[in-house]
Amino acid sequence: MDRAAFRLILWGCFLISVYSSPVTRAQNVDVYSFHMNSTVTSRYATTTITSRVANKLNESQEILFEVKIPKNAFISKFRMIIEGTSYDGVVKEKAEAQQQYTQAVSRGQSAGLIKSVGRTLEEFKTSVTVAALSKVTFELTYEELLKRRLGKYELLINAQPMQTVTDFKIDVHVHEKTGISFLEVKGDLSTDDLTNAIKTTRADKDAWVTFYPTRDQQTKCKTCGENGLNGDLLITYDVERQNPNGEMTVSNGYFFHSFAPSDVSRISKNVVFIIDRSGSMHGKKMQQTRLALLKILSDLGENDHFGLITFDSRVDLWKRELLKATHANLEDAKSFVKKITDRGATDINAAVLEGVDMIKRHPREGTTSILILLTDGDPTSGETNTEKITGNVKVSIGSKFPLYCLGFGYDVNFDFLTKMSMENNGVARRIYEDSDADLQLQGFYDEVAVPLLTDIQLNYIGVSNLTQTSFNLYFNGSEIVVSGQITDNSVESVTTEIIAISKGSKVTYRDTVTAKDVSDVQPEHDNFLERLWAYLTVKQLLDRQVLLKGPEKEASKKEALNLSLKYQFVTSLTSMVVTKPQENQTEVADKPKEGATPHRPPAQRPVSHGFALLAIPEWKPLDSQMVVAQFRPASPGQRHPGSSGRKSYSHPGGVLVPDPRLTMFPKQMAMVDPPSDDTDGVSMDIAPAVRFLIPADGQPKPLCFDVPLPFKLKLLQDFASE
Repeated sequence: MDRAAFRLILWGCFLISVYSSPVTRAQNVDVYSFHMNSTVTSRYATTTITSRVANKLNESQEILFEVKIPKNAFISKFRMIIEGTSYDGVVKEKAEAQQQYTQAVSRGQSAGLIKSVGRTLEEFKTSVTVAALSKVTFELTYEELLKRRLGKYELLINAQPMQTVTDFKIDVHVHEKTGISFLEVKGDLSTDDLTNAIKTTRADKDAWVTFYPTRDQQTKCKTCGENGLNGDLLITYDVERQNPNGEMTVSNGYFFHSFAPSDVSRISKNVVFIIDRSGSMHGKKMQQTRLALLKILSDLGENDHFGLITFDSRVDLWKRELLKATHANLEDAKSFVKKITDRGATDINAAVLEGVDMIKRHPREGTTSILILLTDGDPTSGETNTEKITGNVKVSIGSKFPLYCLGFGYDVNFDFLTKMSMENNGVARRIYEDSDADLQLQGFYDEVAVPLLTDIQLNYIGVSNLTQTSFNLYFNGSEIVVSGQITDNSVESVTTEIIAISKGSKVTYRDTVTAKDVSDVQPEHDNFLERLWAYLTVKQLLDRQVLLKGPEKEASKKEALNLSLKYQFVTSLTSMVVTKPQENQTEVADKPKEGATPHRPPAQRPVSHGFALLAIPEWKPLDSQMVVAQFRPASPGQRHPGSSGRKSYSHPGGVLVPDPRLTMFPKQMAMVDPPSDDTDGVSMDIAPAVRFLIPADGQPKPLCFDVPLPFKLKLLQDFASE
């Protein structure tokens, strides 16, 4: 064997990091305390995660902090405390944070702490080097306004300490001034094995949930592994609603008004389902769509009218008119649904316009109309310009009814669907390609199944800086919320007026409440209403960006940015700069876009420091002199093709090219920390080096070594003989 290669193998085997093996990490790192504390006041939740970790080695080592938070939340605080010194994250405008970002990556340090994880969570991940036998405390705070769906609020808490913890606690306190009607604890961690670890206490306006599992319980529950707890705690609840005019809370010059009447007659609806049957819907997508439609049809009200449209490059109608949801019509429609098959291209423009025309041809007084589009791709037939399509649809609908767009999977142009739905008073929702996709489709329909009010306008006297006050529809089980500032802090009463349409008739809700009646805020949370207002304002300003242009868009963006900076929210306009104690190392946390990880500009990825974790399971050396791979430098922005048409593993500083003689052998090399990125190849995010894990016959653990690049490494095919 090449002597240099042999030295590399021996050296590399001693460089297994604390993250390479859960067993090693558990021995060398002790998470001795893990606390999650969540306080919910008038739907506004503030959650703080505190993790205290000790380095048990007699030498310094890097320690990881990794938690998952809800996607709708804004991180508002991050702190590391090492040897009594605090290192706080600071939220800055993206452009300003870019300088720290550039400096960080030029030194080979990581940049980008947050990424999307699954449907509802984002992952915050960072690390810090801790001295021998020392401790570090990580503290992360995030905030969110809970949204009411199907008659309940949901507070999702994810716990994944990655090892058993002696002092593990989750504490939740819910305070609602009108009272709590019900509260349940569900989720992965609410199992028989952990029943006695969860305790719930209820009072009139307050509820407390605690979760204190023992070390033994953290390893033996159904959702636990050798690394301890890994799951969710889901707390669902609703509030008492005695006042049909809604609930008003006032504190320190801000107010919050929630409106969710239930004593209103149901409005019959006209609903048209527009179903993509293009070739990309083949297989499970089409099967799940059919299952969902069959269930949805069964749930239509007897006074509802409905229509079905399927499309690929051609648009087909089940019937040309809307039909009443009688038993006979529903059975006929179900037979039609069962025969829907995939084929052809995708003409979204023609399909949606046909749905609009169907509703317009059959107006019914005292009803409301809804369009629901389900598609999994971009428009590829007919009109394919998305700007023209959104314009055509907006003109055709004319603000008369909402369009809801359901995007199936990650290949769909979700930005296009979002804009088209928002321009027509609807929302876009991603349907994830999982085994329960049919339930996701049905769940969305359930949210819009029972319209109670239309054309809702909320008016207030003596207030300013209001959040959204006009709403197209109010559905049973949902909630309308408005927040704002009170112009005169000495005001003794707040007057509200709500005007809406119910079954074709105008209805009005009026109420005047005194400050004494509505002020019910505990001293420790006396600024929560201000933060609630800021959170809701920023959310709505960011959502509206897709609809605005020119000066109006810039003004809206500036307002959202200023509020994000003032309240230290990590949003799409801001980044959190985290400066670590080692030589002023810097990391930058960006809010990930829906359905994607944060984009990292290629020109700023590091090219000269550290190691990238990369394993290539397809490669097998054929003889003792095989050259496995080599690194080819590249000029900035240049991308090299693979050798002899083979897949290359790209990096902005060059490319790792497999030798053309290599063959496929899936289990020869094990995957280590597979990189995730938005490129086609496998990116090396930290530096041009390769870490190999190679199964060795007769050895309890695989051989491990890092290869700095550029370097040519020769391996023998028979590892056991070496």
